[in-house]
Amino acid sequence: MGASGFPIDLILFGMIALFLVLRLRSVLGRRTGFERPASPPSLAEGGTVIEGHAEPVTAPPAPTRGFPPPDSPAAQTLAQMRGIDRGFDPMAFLIGAEGAFRLIVTAYAKGDRATLAPLLGPETRQVFEAAISAREAAGETLETEIKALLAATITDAALAGTRASITVRFVSDQVSLTRGPNGEIVHGNEAVTEITDLWVFERDLTSADPTWRLAAAQSH
Repeated sequence: MGASGFPIDLILFGMIALFLVLRLRSVLGRRTGFERPASPPSLAEGGTVIEGHAEPVTAPPAPTRGFPPPDSPAAQTLAQMRGIDRGFDPMAFLIGAEGAFRLIVTAYAKGDRATLAPLLGPETRQVFEAAISAREAAGETLETEIKALLAATITDAALAGTRASITVRFVSDQVSLTRGPNGEIVHGNEAVTEITDLWVFERDLTSADPTWRLAAAQSH
């Protein structure tokens, strides 16, 4: 230990390390940030060049959501529903209805009965089943793609005892067409079309089953 309080051996090690750093710099050089990047290997040299850029992943925009005016009968009925089922929330219901809309439209086009069954009421299930069976018998296929769900609005609500029903108007951009056995288009076209649907969802608010099932559907 020297009089200044610094260990002599550490000072010597530090000098040796500085000498090695200076030697490495003289051999390897230093990057200033403006050097030309190394050229990629050419195909003639057996290298593979892959050029591209990352595309940002963006979620589809949420649809415009609407609710009945606070002083309307429909809004009052929604409040009564919450009085029966404390877990009921109109916003959460509407978000779930949007998911059900996408799922049901896609499953119906594919003829996916297993997916449709738990989401449909008894009468709606019969209607969908008959339409799918008729399509299959004719050798036709339905192609439907929801390009964008533009709006989802609760337009009406009704309560019969504990049986609740809520009407939702969906506005969406879709491509929907039906092809015949030979692949020819027999209905619809490949253009994007704005479609308005009125769907009615029903549920017994005292049931342990939280599923709102589609009871009626109308498109125009």
